[in-house]
Amino acid sequence: MYYVYVISSMYKKYIYVGISNNVSRRFLEHNSGYNKTTRLYKPFQLLLIENFDTRTLARKREKYLKSGCGKEWIKQTFCL
Repeated sequence: MYYVYVISSMYKKYIYVGISNNVSRRFLEHNSGYNKTTRLYKPFQLLLIENFDTRTLARKREKYLKSGCGKEWIKQTFCL
């Protein structure tokens, strides 16, 4: 099982979309500063988790959410 997740910085305007087979581990890594890309924007809140049977399907959804339309959908859905 693979998951697409969306996290948002609690203090800065920053949204991160990722894919993982263990969202709780990844969320802890983001909040602890382990991930170089997100280190400057911690702490985070978890906005969305979607599960998929295959990595290919999860990757397709991740790519959409990272696109301009996907980011706009996230902002409208979660009132960011």
